[in-house]
Amino acid sequence: MDFVWFLLIGLCAGWLAGRLTKGSGFGVVGDLAVGVIGAILGGFVFKLLGIASYGLLGELVVATIGAVLLLVLMSAVRRKR
Repeated sequence: MDFVWFLLIGLCAGWLAGRLTKGSGFGVVGDLAVGVIGAILGGFVFKLLGIASYGLLGELVVATIGAVLLLVLMSAVRRKR
């Protein structure tokens, strides 16, 4: 069941990150991928900073921040080409 919550949070985080970065979203699969990778990235960054998150809302915030960071990094790499 935890895996299902992880995927749902990833989907929501990917969608939110697409909206926050002025994107139109990437479809269900794209949002899920961005959100899940963003959740992993966000968890890693927050752990490095010594910040802990608790509960569903905290996990969603961490995943969304990680997804936004991922989209910013992807856009910076795309601009350099």
